[in-house]
Amino acid sequence: MTREFTGWHMLGIMVLGFGTIITVNLILAYNAVHSFPGLETRNSYVVSQSFEADRAAQDALNWTLETHLTHSELSLKITDADGAAVIPKITSATLGRATHVSQDVTPEFEVRDGVMVAKVDAGAGYWNLRIVLEAQDGTAFRRRIQLTAQ
Repeated sequence: MTREFTGWHMLGIMVLGFGTIITVNLILAYNAVHSFPGLETRNSYVVSQSFEADRAAQDALNWTLETHLTHSELSLKITDADGAAVIPKITSATLGRATHVSQDVTPEFEVRDGVMVAKVDAGAGYWNLRIVLEAQDGTAFRRRIQLTAQ
């Protein structure tokens, strides 16, 4: 015995299909909004007014950064154009994931043989080091460095 396919059956299929799609979209939208770490800057127009001058000042320092991240240690070596180690003032430093801020930490650097080293607890995967340094002449040096814990 076969049952007749009625309009109620079609309505149930449509509600179930579109209900699933809408539910998944709402869950994804909620997670996207709640996992966004925030703004890089409050007013991008104001920041853009001095961008070229800031970049030129940073480039004029001729600093080279070498970073290394293990599961327990972050090292940052800065050298100038002559290859001499540079130990600038750290204005701010944040080690965290690119997609959320729940694992963000502020590393406490100490200098060992011309290299700045900090103890961290970094799990596997991709990390970002967002750092602002200050040269002796007061020039701000900003970088966001992508790292992989090894």
